[in-house]
Amino acid sequence: MMTNPLDSDQLHTFLMVAGERGFSRAARRLARTQSAVSQAVARLEQTLGERLFVRDGRVTHLTPAGRILEEHARRVLDEMERARAHLAAQHELREGRLVVGTSDTLAYYFLPPVFAAFRARYPGVELRLDNRPSPATAQRVAERAVDVGVVTLPLPAGLSAGGRLLAERLDLEDLAPQRDVVICPAGHPLAARRRLRLAALAAEPLVLLDGGTASRAFLDAELAKAGLAPRVVMEMSSVEVVKRLVELGFGLSVVPEMAVEREVAAGHLAALRLETTAPPRRIGLCTAKSGPLAPAAAAFVALARGALAGGTRATGRPWRG
Repeated sequence: MMTNPLDSDQLHTFLMVAGERGFSRAARRLARTQSAVSQAVARLEQTLGERLFVRDGRVTHLTPAGRILEEHARRVLDEMERARAHLAAQHELREGRLVVGTSDTLAYYFLPPVFAAFRARYPGVELRLDNRPSPATAQRVAERAVDVGVVTLPLPAGLSAGGRLLAERLDLEDLAPQRDVVICPAGHPLAARRRLRLAALAAEPLVLLDGGTASRAFLDAELAKAGLAPRVVMEMSSVEVVKRLVELGFGLSVVPEMAVEREVAAGHLAALRLETTAPPRRIGLCTAKSGPLAPAAAAFVALARGALAGGTRATGRPWRG
């Protein structure tokens, strides 16, 4: 019974002897002594508990066990060589896969410059998106189901994955500011204002993103801190649906400013600054603390820093703080 693992060098030596049909010819091809080749084959035979060669004069033949091993050994060494080639290609970013987790809003309005730059520079790397709200994305990064996340900060307090708080499992890095605004139809009585207090917002019917989003968690925390109970008439998972419902007069909402710039410019919606005492929110990179980043993830992070830390968004216009 075989108890020790097979040695790739011994398998390579065995195949050379089989191919050359002789120990001395194999030794010359391998630039080794015949004794070293014989010892390598002997150790392999001892490991397998089988005789692999028989000698007929100057010619060496495979035994039935040797013929079985020859078939498998070639496949094993071929697979090992393919594995080395794939690992080298991944390290050099000639191939591989990168999974980026982010919300629909950030994927649509914030990240296109980074996606375009990454694909242009590393066309052989498959880029996949995992679209979820920021809290869910952070959990996916901590669980290593996603290579890197782009999320809205701060994340809601108390989030955990695998029994540990996310703050203990993640590295978070600021990229750019994210400003939330109150939106209302252009003809709404509040549309002429530039700012809106939380109390005035809470008095209006609200069409909000659902509770799984970082934006909603932030707004709920601010309202609770002020002792206000909002009049939520609808909850949606899509910013695009929220915008349309607000435009149709179903209520007001609070959304990232980047998501409504076109509608505000076209005169369909008005955007007001929401007055809160909270620090401004940020857009950040999210990576797992333990273990190194995969080469593709490290390349994406570097591109994100370069393309977005300077303040360029999908439209090519600079961010306002």
